[in-house]
Parts: sequence; C-alpha cells; structure tokens
Amino acid sequence: MAKLDPRRLPAFLADPGRARAVLLHGEDAGLVRERADALVGAVIGANDPFRLAELPRDMASKPGALSSEMAALSMTGGRRLVRVRDASDALAAAVKEALAGPGEALLVLEAGELPAKAKLRALLEPHPDAQVIPCYRERGAELAGTIARMLQEQGVAIDPPALDWLASRLGEDRQMLRREVEKLSLYAGQGGRLTEEDVLACAGDGASLDLDEALVAATAGDIPLADRALEAAFTEGASPIAVLRAALRHIQRLHLASLSVAAGASPSGAMEGLRPPVFFRMKGGFEAALRLWPPHLLEAAGSALLEAEKRGKSGSAARPIPDRVVAQTAILTLARQAVSLKRRG
Repeated sequence: MAKLDPRRLPAFLADPGRARAVLLHGEDAGLVRERADALVGAVIGANDPFRLAELPRDMASKPGALSSEMAALSMTGGRRLVRVRDASDALAAAVKEALAGPGEALLVLEAGELPAKAKLRALLEPHPDAQVIPCYRERGAELAGTIARMLQEQGVAIDPPALDWLASRLGEDRQMLRREVEKLSLYAGQGGRLTEEDVLACAGDGASLDLDEALVAATAGDIPLADRALEAAFTEGASPIAVLRAALRHIQRLHLASLSVAAGASPSGAMEGLRPPVFFRMKGGFEAALRLWPPHLLEAAGSALLEAEKRGKSGSAARPIPDRVVAQTAILTLARQAVSLKRRG
C-alpha cells in the first residue's frame, strides 16, 4: 500500500479497507493501544470472541500459528481480526508466512519503537497489503488540536489559554491524556466551557505547580515564597534533577522574552508572545522577573544551572553534597541575585 498521508489516518482507522496487516509502532504506547482499539472497533464492532483472536507474541512466532489464525473463518460471519501485542522482529518470519497464505483477517501488530532497519518495518513498509503507522508523542499545536477534538467529542469547549496550558503539561502517554480529558469533560459537563481556573482545579499537578511558583518567585526576588514553594514541590515528589531542568527552561523563557524587551517590546507584550503562554497565576511574578533580569545575566544563570545539573548527576562517590542541596542552592542563588538586582534598580 502507498505510504499513508497523516491527514488520512483517521479515515484509515475507521475503515482499513483491503489492508491485511497493520503495524503500529512508536514511543507512545498509549497511542499504539488507542489506534489498535480503533481498528478492532472498525473491523468487528462490538466485542465478538469469534471474530477477534489475541495471540501472545511467543505463540504467534511459532510456525503456522499466525497463518492458521489469519486463514480461519468466523463462525458468526464477518471479517476476523488477529491482534498481537509487544510485537518484535522475532515475528517477521511468521508474519511473512501469514501474508503469503490465504485469509481475509486483518493482522494488527502493536510494537514499541522500531528502527528504520527493523525486520518488521522492512517487511511491511513495501508490502502491497500492509500499512505501517508510527505512533509518536504529539507536542505543541498538534497536541493542542488533539485535546480540543477530544473535548469537542464530549461536547465541551475550552478557552485558548487553558488549552495551551494543558498542551504544555499533558501528552507523555495517550492513555493518560484521554483519562485527563475525560475527567475534565465530567467536570465541565455537556455544553460546558473550561477556563484556566477549571483546568488548574481539575488537572493541576501539585508538584509541577509548586515548582513553577518557586521558580517564578525566585527570579522575581521573593526568597521566602521561593523557599516554601520549592519545599512543597519536593514534598509532592519533584526530583532534584527535574527541578534543575525546570529552572533552566524557565530561565530560557525569560531570556527569550528579555531579548524582545531589549529589541523594544514592553515586558507585558514580550511575555504575552511566549508559547506556550505563561500560566495566568504566574504572570505577575514572571513580568516582575522580566523587568529585573537583562539578557546577559540570564545567559549566565542558564550556564550556572547546567553546571549544577552536572554536579547533581556526578555520582555520590565524587559528590559529598546531596542532589537536593545542589538544586536548592541553585534556586536560592537565583533568588538572592534577583534581590540584588532589585536593590540596584
């Protein structure tokens, strides 16, 4: 079959047509499962045990096993579907044998990440009766579009800033994303509309929100708030390395906005131009920080955070200071520097 245009993917999942095999692979296991479920629904509709065969990988790899399932007829009529999870290159010979034999069943293979030279991809990508569909994590505008569509299916609208915030926080796993969307849909109700306050109340991650508050407070020169929020983030389960990486991302966003200010934009205008946008609760502190820090000092702060991360990952034998202390010191150093900048101003 010709390579599938991504724009045609929803139509293919709803009707795979004459395809005899579909390989779903990629880093997002939840998306792989979701698309496999869609194909099951398209081919057999309601769960019919006589039309669905789920084979463990070790059984499917045995000579003749997959061919037999592909050639079997349904007792109740209609097309059958053979599903194999955790597929690997060990199945390549069995899949080749099955596709060379008779049968109208659709074979759905679910795999993790497969390199371009993997045997399954090499077999199925050029095959006239097969389709290979990569399942990678969506990001940015693509992820935001998916969230909006999922909510729309539930009859729920969402404000653009709330959608941007969700897209910046969700998407690591499609199953988790769908659970969060379902929770938000129940919260809003049919015909409802979600605001930033709504998504914060329903989908807010305590550790992430505390960490955001700590970083904004630190760069705005509020040492007591930065200290309390950072302690809360650690209590909620934030790891020291995650704290340092989040701090670096925050400094990079400040630096990007500060360059806009240096080019003539207002601090509020530069902040509003960031994507994803600054969360509404953090706007006051972010703008205050932006008024304090010039670009060259933010560059230096970013370099210092990179060094702190190296120290945090260097191993206990060579590092007498605990990871958490390294992270706390780095964040409070930012806060003290911001205080110094306030005094100069």
